[in-house]
Amino acid sequence: MSEYTAEVLWERGDQDFLANTYSRKHSLRFDGGAEWAGSSSPHVVPLPFSDASAVDPEEAFVASLSSCHMLWFLTMAVKRKFCVDRYFDAASGVMEKNADGKMAMTVVTLRPEVTFSGENMPTREQIEHMHHRAHEECFIANSVKTDVRCEPVYNS
Repeated sequence: MSEYTAEVLWERGDQDFLANTYSRKHSLRFDGGAEWAGSSSPHVVPLPFSDASAVDPEEAFVASLSSCHMLWFLTMAVKRKFCVDRYFDAASGVMEKNADGKMAMTVVTLRPEVTFSGENMPTREQIEHMHHRAHEECFIANSVKTDVRCEPVYNS
């Protein structure tokens, strides 16, 4: 078993909390020392009470799924001696009412575009297999109800 921690800090300061006119901006701190500015999404809480330049929970959720998939894909590639030069994913998530009528991130679509080099180049089928295995192994994808789809982008 492994345990992971994060610190979330929000402080009211001189804002009028009871009038519901307070900023949702906060700090997200991680054990390795990284700190991100966090906020509610402007899609959920309108500006100026959200900070569009900060990371919102919905974006972090999509990024978490994408990052986990990527790390597993890289593991699959290196085990097969395929040299990955670049991995780019323009991932997106859809927030809508789920089957229970509650707002939820119902679909996250990963669109990884991977560039390889060297003499040992994978076939399209091998790439698809590595993405399939990466999805099966991804801890985050295994932890959520969201439909996580992988639609690899291939260079012509």
